[in-house]
Amino acid sequence: MAVTGCTKCIKYMLFFFNFIFWLAGGVILGVALWLRHDSQTSNLLILQFDDQQAPGTFYISVYILIAVGAVMMLVGFLGCYGAIQESQCLLGTFFFFLVILFACEVAAAIWGFMNRDTISKELINFYDSAYIKAMDVSGSASKDSAIKVLDVFHKTLDCCGKGDDTALFLQLATTLCPTKSLEDFQLRSQSCHHKLIELFSEKLYVIGLAALVVAVIMIFEMIFTMVLCCGIRNSPGVY
Repeated sequence: MAVTGCTKCIKYMLFFFNFIFWLAGGVILGVALWLRHDSQTSNLLILQFDDQQAPGTFYISVYILIAVGAVMMLVGFLGCYGAIQESQCLLGTFFFFLVILFACEVAAAIWGFMNRDTISKELINFYDSAYIKAMDVSGSASKDSAIKVLDVFHKTLDCCGKGDDTALFLQLATTLCPTKSLEDFQLRSQSCHHKLIELFSEKLYVIGLAALVVAVIMIFEMIFTMVLCCGIRNSPGVY
């Protein structure tokens, strides 16, 4: 028998929140795919130098986000259908997956907070190792590949150097950096260290904001699901 009164209102509110949850899952999936294929990050993270691959820690959070978005769409659909059908079984299953998803999100948030500086530091170290090889006056075999790696960093991020560059680097700045002259480099160039921190801070901020919005929706959904299940159980004709 259909629920009535306030419980009926809860039913439609739960359906509405689940629909928003389903849409949010689609948005998160889209944002995650954009982060995965964004030209700035992909250009940097595919680099190889001296048999060393650019660190891919950033992609761990992106792959987690892709999985979360896909699961959210599935769980959101389950919640919508369960609310409309007033099925305690479907709502119970939905609540179970919601709790698991919430726990995974909290764990991912803790991991992200603890490793928030790791991503940029790893790429800064990768940049610095190429920087040192490129400045090698002995003409090592890996010098040319190091210069190519620096060129990708400089063009992708519109930066040049570490911010405390040597006189030797300044002599090569006109060929290594996307500027027109040494004077232009000295006037407008930004440190690649600063640019790397800025790049990944912005992207992690997007991930954190999306996780916060989803967490708030999930809390409301868990409350409404419990209330609706209790209302269905106490409805006349339900035994």
